[in-house]
Amino acid sequence: MSEVKDKIENLIGQHKILVFMKGTKLMPQCGFSNNVVQILNSLGVPFETVDVLEDSEIRQGIKVYSNWPTIPQVYINGEFIGGSDIMIELYQKDELQQMVEVALAS
Repeated sequence: MSEVKDKIENLIGQHKILVFMKGTKLMPQCGFSNNVVQILNSLGVPFETVDVLEDSEIRQGIKVYSNWPTIPQVYINGEFIGGSDIMIELYQKDELQQMVEVALAS
């Protein structure tokens, strides 16, 4: 598990905004992942994705790492934010834009 944890931490550390999701930002493979991609696209911010369908170790490992049972999972500036529902909520409250701006400015 430590190899997977290191891999996950490395990925999170490399990107200001990272989404662990089913599919890619160009081809989301589930509705929840698509919601997150649409929200981030609407904010016009750069973000990276990790397709958990291509790596079963990451798929299981990220759930353990974040102590969060579902995919997608969004990390901003190394901090776990949540999944689709939380992203929608933050977006609707206009809190997500500020979080993203702070992350990209740092």
